[in-house]
Amino acid sequence: MESTFSSPAEAALQREAGVPGQPTPLADLDRVYELERIVGFVRDLGCQRVALQFPDQLLGDAGAVAARLEETTGSKMFILGDTAYGSCCVDVLGAEQAGAQALVHFGPACLSPPARPLPVAFVLGQRPVSLELCARAFEAQNPDPKAPVVLLSEPACAHALEALATLLRPRYLDLLVSSPAFPLPLGPLSPESEPLERFGRRFPLATGRRLEEYGAFYVGGSETSPDPDLDPDLSRLLLGWAPGQPFSSCCPDTGHTQDEGVRAERLRAQRRYLVERARDARVVGLLAGTLGVAQHREALAHLRNLTQAAGKRSYVLALGRPTPAKLANFPEVDVFVLLACPLGTLAPQPSGGFFRPVLAPCELEAACNPAWPPPGLAPHLTHYADLLPGSPFHVPLPPPESELWDTPDVSLITGELRPPPVWKSSNDPGCSTLTPRPQLELVESSPAALFLSSRSWQGLEPRLGQTPVTEAVSGRRGIAIAYEDEGSS
Repeated sequence: MESTFSSPAEAALQREAGVPGQPTPLADLDRVYELERIVGFVRDLGCQRVALQFPDQLLGDAGAVAARLEETTGSKMFILGDTAYGSCCVDVLGAEQAGAQALVHFGPACLSPPARPLPVAFVLGQRPVSLELCARAFEAQNPDPKAPVVLLSEPACAHALEALATLLRPRYLDLLVSSPAFPLPLGPLSPESEPLERFGRRFPLATGRRLEEYGAFYVGGSETSPDPDLDPDLSRLLLGWAPGQPFSSCCPDTGHTQDEGVRAERLRAQRRYLVERARDARVVGLLAGTLGVAQHREALAHLRNLTQAAGKRSYVLALGRPTPAKLANFPEVDVFVLLACPLGTLAPQPSGGFFRPVLAPCELEAACNPAWPPPGLAPHLTHYADLLPGSPFHVPLPPPESELWDTPDVSLITGELRPPPVWKSSNDPGCSTLTPRPQLELVESSPAALFLSSRSWQGLEPRLGQTPVTEAVSGRRGIAIAYEDEGSS
């Protein structure tokens, strides 16, 4: 019963920790994990207890890295190897349980701001990049030297973008280099020098320029990957990039390039289908997919208000990492919305698939907010913080008397006309509609209750007062393999 709604404790000990990576030679440990920079980070803060967060594929080097850092800094190191939700997010809760004063995150990171203030250092890794092959691939994909292009990369290849730009700038005049959006140092920052921050990256745009004017050249991925759609970082870029601009990717090992336009349109079509499913839904399950990313409480309250304004019923579910077995326990829920970091929201789904579709917060916003721009004009926002008030992308709900709520809407899935939302007549937003019955009983009228009444089996019947009372008797003794009254066989 424990595994129905949560993962049992034994699962953490029995499961395989992903694809084990090759152990890093001790001679390369300092270079791969940038230990010199981490030692300076720990010494500058004067920390005595530091948490080291590793993804599954790097756990083989965790012990050697922790021992090397303890020997060099004299501080106590704690290894965090099993995060509650995703390894790309900073596990602030795990660090606080260990009493850590700082945290070092190794491996791919979404770079989402943590919910609680904690000094964090990121080590993204340094994957080898063939600069000459990538430069020739860039020239083949971008024959016009005046076309504006942005250099993007996966986190492990970010260290090579400046060197690649140095090879290309003598010919290409409008070349922009992105960089990971690491936390900025404390202190005032002038608005003129503040770069644009999107997709977990910073773009040093010139005054008067917009990111929508640029094409993209992405360095990352692998030709041997069985399914390119499993990369959530590239999916985030394809969904959020301007549809009319070219987007190509390049393998850093071989220089093989690929036009990502077809894949981007396929991803957008899948997301538009999920928006239609959300519009048809009557019951929405809000999955708490993170507790360590900033503004997750505000985003949860925003989604609840959004579903209530659209006339839908919402339930908040805290189940840890969502799995098909967990979500199948809620068949009355029509769609689920995963409130997580951008990479966690677009992470690949399990091989078995989910019983109901799992959406991103942006898709629920497009389905429930009639003031949201139509497809093709609205950006696909992968971070829930962009939907909240104060963000330049925030679109407030129209007032109840607005004509937008009465606009006829036809489902593209069922072909039926969707009814307009019906608000509660009571002034108290927390009051529920009550329906009288002939027996003078009052029950709450909700889609979940209607779904339960339509099921042939509704659970164990209590049958109070209809079962005779009997004395308790001794039951069987022993274990299931051999009870005492069965004898030996």
